[in-house]
Amino acid sequence: MAVLSRILVALVALLHFGFLVLEMFLWTGTIGQRVFATTPEFAEQSAVLAANQGLYNGFLAVGLLWGAIRTSRDFMIFFLLCVILAGVYGGLTAKMSILYVQAAPGFIALL
Repeated sequence: MAVLSRILVALVALLHFGFLVLEMFLWTGTIGQRVFATTPEFAEQSAVLAANQGLYNGFLAVGLLWGAIRTSRDFMIFFLLCVILAGVYGGLTAKMSILYVQAAPGFIALL
């Protein structure tokens, strides 16, 4: 069971590295605009905010991987809770699909 938990945590971390790439590097391009349903104007105006958000997703990913590599249950739980809370907040305030894309995988890994 411990191996499965670490694999699930690593998958959540990879998901957050993907968010980092989307938000920091692909935000103003066609991929970022399609994924986040933004216009070129909005993407350009919000690029700095998106990059900041991407950086935070990177911190979550590193924390999750650190916990998985060190086999630190406390680290994994803490960072999974951060992921879940951020996903719930995003789902309630920005877009409901964030609950499924971010919070649900974190919750599954936490279980």
